[in-house]
Amino acid sequence: MVDTSNQTSNTADDAPTDKPHPALSPQSSALNSAVDHLFRHQAGQVVATLTRIFGWQHLELAEDVVQDSIIKAMRHWAYHGIPDNPAGWIMQVAKNEALDILRRERTLRGKQEQLARLPDYRTDASADLDQLDNELYDDQLRMMFTCCHPTISREARVALTLKTLGGFGVSEIARAFLQSETTIAQRLVRAKRTLRHINVTFVVPEASELPARLDSVLEVLYLMFNEGYSAHQGEDVVRHDLCAEAIRLTTLLARHPAGDLPRVHALLALMLLLAARLDARTDEAGNLLLLDEQDRSHWNQRMIGAGMGELTQSAQGEELSQYHLEAGIAAAHAIAPSYAATDWRRVLAQYDLLLQMTSSPVVALNRAVALAMVDGPQAGLETLSEVRRMVGMENYYLLHATSAEFWRQVGEIDKARASYQRALALTASEPGRRFLQRRIDALASPIELGSATRIYRISGQFAGGFFFGLQRSG
Repeated sequence: MVDTSNQTSNTADDAPTDKPHPALSPQSSALNSAVDHLFRHQAGQVVATLTRIFGWQHLELAEDVVQDSIIKAMRHWAYHGIPDNPAGWIMQVAKNEALDILRRERTLRGKQEQLARLPDYRTDASADLDQLDNELYDDQLRMMFTCCHPTISREARVALTLKTLGGFGVSEIARAFLQSETTIAQRLVRAKRTLRHINVTFVVPEASELPARLDSVLEVLYLMFNEGYSAHQGEDVVRHDLCAEAIRLTTLLARHPAGDLPRVHALLALMLLLAARLDARTDEAGNLLLLDEQDRSHWNQRMIGAGMGELTQSAQGEELSQYHLEAGIAAAHAIAPSYAATDWRRVLAQYDLLLQMTSSPVVALNRAVALAMVDGPQAGLETLSEVRRMVGMENYYLLHATSAEFWRQVGEIDKARASYQRALALTASEPGRRFLQRRIDALASPIELGSATRIYRISGQFAGGFFFGLQRSG
């Protein structure tokens, strides 16, 4: 493979004969950071392009080729420096590696010509990099729709998308969802086998198939962001990498003609408006901060502006989706100068519409919180008695945490304590458990008990967040 410099004798496979680049020893943080960035953001692009050429049947081959190319990049760049066009370098190395394999594999020899037609973007300064970007962009959209095919389970769609497009390893996916690597690996194998069995086509769906297929993609992106925004279990409140990848892929979709639709822009608006608060959601010790406790000066105003822009774009046409309503709620919080100044009546009206649209018990819980902000905790308690009877809610810890806060506000401390303890027993999130224990401990404080008129603090957990059974924490 040709060096990215003007020299022609060295290859990425050759043992180096000179000293490492002074800024890029094999152990340097600069090199590791560059490779990590490439693997996260561009490995999936190259895998998608090679899969288009090889066919879905040979996805593993494409993944192996890109993995080898990343390893060669680490070796080569440590001695020659990072090239001006690292993405093109990776693409060319992967292309050469793939050609070597194709020459050996009879069943793939017919793909050689198609692969060889890819231009060399690595060393040619005049190469059309916009063309490369467009090709990678289109291939990623094809991969996204393939990974989110409705014939495979929702959990498998998320894992497959993270693996093939996000550059996440099996161990990382397993850690993100607190499952064993074996479970994730088997899930990926079954998903790939299913897609091979149905002979899935590696294309963006036709107009007639697009609505159903697009909804499947949006569901996966929604779940990916959800898990990043508030981890269900473990030590982390937020997993920034999952949030960032969900936003990246949703942005990719929204910029494509197939995804330039109101509900896609609404989902992107929702993600951006919530992600703007990520850095303010925990204190220095990693403890959860609820919405009224957050320092709004730490909210990312540029991201809020981008979210409001996407929300405006989502208003084009007649469509009103669940994502529109959720983004509208997030926007109400984003534009409020303070927690007390939040337009709770507007938030309650949005929840009313959302509950009519979804019949979700968690939306009903969120609505109870907004109702309590408008009409007081007694109204909230009365509504919770109805929510409690909905399917799955008796074992949902946020129901009991909300009930506890309402009981506290009306002075029923014993009932508040019992409800908090029930919530504590039902959650596996370590930050959530620490928060609930602090609330239990605070019930014994005269200062805490004396604040009968205190604004309902836990409401930020729901009224500014997501719904449909997923934990929200402000």
